[in-house]
Amino acid sequence: MANFSLEDLKALREQLGTGMVDTKNALVEAEGDVEKATEILRLKGAKGNAKRADRSTSEGLVAAKENGATTTLIELGCETDFVAKNEKFLALSNIVLDAVAAAGATTVAEGNAAPVGDKTVLDVINDEAAIIGEKVELRQVAVVEGEKFAVYLHKTNKDLPPQVGVVVGYSGDDAETARSIAQHISFAAPIYLTRDEVPAAEVEKEREIVTEISKNEGKPEAALPKIVEGRLTAYFKQVALLEQDYAKDNKLSVAKVLADAGLTVTGFARFKVGA
Repeated sequence: MANFSLEDLKALREQLGTGMVDTKNALVEAEGDVEKATEILRLKGAKGNAKRADRSTSEGLVAAKENGATTTLIELGCETDFVAKNEKFLALSNIVLDAVAAAGATTVAEGNAAPVGDKTVLDVINDEAAIIGEKVELRQVAVVEGEKFAVYLHKTNKDLPPQVGVVVGYSGDDAETARSIAQHISFAAPIYLTRDEVPAAEVEKEREIVTEISKNEGKPEAALPKIVEGRLTAYFKQVALLEQDYAKDNKLSVAKVLADAGLTVTGFARFKVGA
């Protein structure tokens, strides 16, 4: 019988975030030697990384780091919530975030190529994935510029790390309202800052859709232009931050709240794990 206890098994599994059966088998093979079992799991995991390439990473976390005039927001994905809250995964997210921010990476490709000692972020992620036994990947990277920043990281489950992350770049002195706007963004999920930023092709496509809907509803031909414009306004309220009704008081627009607080939003980013 292998020279290890149930406590040894539990401790190694929690340390590495590996599955119960794989951890037990590694300890058996290593005759209870924890260091050797860890190496066995790493080698086994490395072989399994390729097999996991097509798996979905719908769990994970978001994290942000301010670096002077910019703040970096990342999403690091994994397969299960068990791994998402594992200490090794959390430690990995800190390494990845620090490296991506230090490199000034603005895309996933640049983030994966960011140096970590004599390795890259992608190398480090793959090494940890080999131990954890799940697919792990850098899913999203964004960099927001600004004079000041409001960062809001929201936990949708108290037992898990943040699942929704927002960074707002702004100028002005009302930090409390800036944070409130970040909270609003986490809830309302705007895509653009202003309606002018919405690509013309998207606006035209939406115009065609609401025109067709209005016609199918039997609306009078003479009233169609006004009806279509009204529905386009509703569309802009969905996708453009400054057009939206403020989540804490829907009688006010976000633009009005910002103006009253003396704030100007210069940019924002919002990530939701798995989205």
